[in-house]
This record gives sequence, structure tokens and C-alpha cells, in this order.
Amino acid sequence: MLAYYFHNLSPYIVRLPNGAGLHWYGLAYVLSFLLGGWLYRWLAEHKYTDLPAAQVSDFICWAAVFGVMIGGRLGWILFYGLWQPHGGDPWYWPIEVWKGGMASHGGIIGLVLFTLYWSKKHHVSWTGIGDSLVVVAPVGLCLVRMANFINGELIGKPAQVPWAVQFPKELIEYGSPELWQRAQQALGMTDVPPDANFGSYIADAIPDHPEWIDPLRQVLTPRHPSQIYEALLEGVVLFTILWLLRTRCRVPRGVITGAFFICYAVLRIIGEMFREPDPAWQVKGISAGQFLSIFLVFIGAAFIAWGCRTKEYERALQAE
Repeated sequence: MLAYYFHNLSPYIVRLPNGAGLHWYGLAYVLSFLLGGWLYRWLAEHKYTDLPAAQVSDFICWAAVFGVMIGGRLGWILFYGLWQPHGGDPWYWPIEVWKGGMASHGGIIGLVLFTLYWSKKHHVSWTGIGDSLVVVAPVGLCLVRMANFINGELIGKPAQVPWAVQFPKELIEYGSPELWQRAQQALGMTDVPPDANFGSYIADAIPDHPEWIDPLRQVLTPRHPSQIYEALLEGVVLFTILWLLRTRCRVPRGVITGAFFICYAVLRIIGEMFREPDPAWQVKGISAGQFLSIFLVFIGAAFIAWGCRTKEYERALQAE
């Protein structure tokens, strides 16, 4: 048990005395937009998209706001938030993002709709700008998954592999009265009621109380670091596939977008095999993420069929 890594990373890069601060999760999004914009500009300069290089900064900025942030939040509300208890707080869903999260499926849908709007407004190919956008998207997926690991959230299923990790947030997301009681006894706490608030208190305070680590090692379950698995699958592997398709293969517009949907869906389904399903809901034994990914396969197939039918190419790929 003592050989397993105990997760005690702080979600803060810098934390102020009043509890506010700069989070790794926020930095992951900022870096995603910066790196994604830089890569997209490179593709634009080499004629892999109809979007002029001078418009890339504006495009990425508005895509980040309306596609990723708003789409991701609305997706989380629709797919997960509606099933979460919120005590009748009317601001919980639209405003209090620190109590909820972002859904990658919602962000994908948001980007699809935003790129459609942008293409109509600026008279550029929808699939053309989309093909290059999906190439850089895995950079953000990778960074956000790594931030999920730093936060110790979206934890994996129980495992006995040498690289298994013990996550204190197990006390929050998958805690039970029995687990809370065992944690209390291990820490020698008798005046704190064993409930979800106790789990939140312990998980949040771990970075400031290293003396709690050894007692909790005997209580917490070793688990797959599924966030890292998904960062590698949805980030590194997916980016490599799409970058090679974009820069090394001559494919019609829409095919790379379709490949993104299908590959992302398959890789997400594989990654979720090692991740604890969201406690909100499951569909016939599969997680919400796996269920939603099934629909992406059909969307991807439609994009590929459309691209093969129209046979339109970017300027860098047009036959001489």
C-alpha cells in the first residue's frame, strides 16, 4: 500500500490568504487557446485552411468564448448538471462554475455551431476551417486532462497496477458513511460528523497537512490515474493522427473533421473504461461519456461521407 503514489497536489498555482488564487485548471485553458492559436496560424500560413492568417487570433478568441466556454458549460448543465442536487439555488447552473464543471462533448457541439456561424459571416469553407480547428483541439484536451489530474478529480477505477494513485477526493465523489468513518478513525478525529462535508474538508486540506497522508494511505483505494490515460489518448494520440492527416495526406474537406469525431469517440470510450463513471447517471452499464461518444461516431461518418462526395480540397492540397 505504501508504494502507491498519494495525490496531494494543490489545485492552486498561487493562493491568496482569502482563499482565492490562480488555478492550474484556468491556466490549462489559457495555454490551450495560446498554443492552439499558434498552431492554427501555422496551418493558415501554409494554406491548410481558407481562413486568412490575420483572422486567426479573432477566430480563436471568439471560438474560445462561444464554442469552448459557453458550449462546455451548457453541455455540462445538460448532460450532468441537471442530475446534480443544487438546493434550489437559481445561480448554480449559469454562474457558479466553481461548483460544477465543463463538458468536452458540450464544447465540441459549441465549436461546431460557432464555426458554422463564422463561415457564413466571413464566407469561408465551414469544413475547411473546421478541419484545421479539430487538429489543434487535442492540445487543449491534453492540458485540461492534466489539470484534472492535478485537481485530483474525475478519478479512476480501483487498480493494483504499480502506478496506481490514491485520491483524497474519493471521500467526496465516491465516499460512503463507512469510508468517512474509517477516515475519521485513521485521523483520530472524533468531533467532526462523518458526512460529505467531512470528505470535502479533508480533500481540500491535504496539501496543508502532510501528516494526514500516512493514516489515509490505509483507507483510500488505489486507483487508475485515468486523467493521464485520457490526456495521452485524447491529447497526444489524437493530435498525432490528425496532424499527420492534415500535413501528410491529401484528403477532401470534412474528412479530418469526421476523423476527429470518430477517433475522439473511440479514444474517449477506451479511456472511460478506466475511469469511475459519473455518479449522476449511467446508461445500461456504460458511462455518460461513453454513451454520448457513440453519437459522435455517426456524426463523424456523416462528415467523411460529405467530404468524399464533394471532393473539395484546401489550396495547399489542390492538384497542380
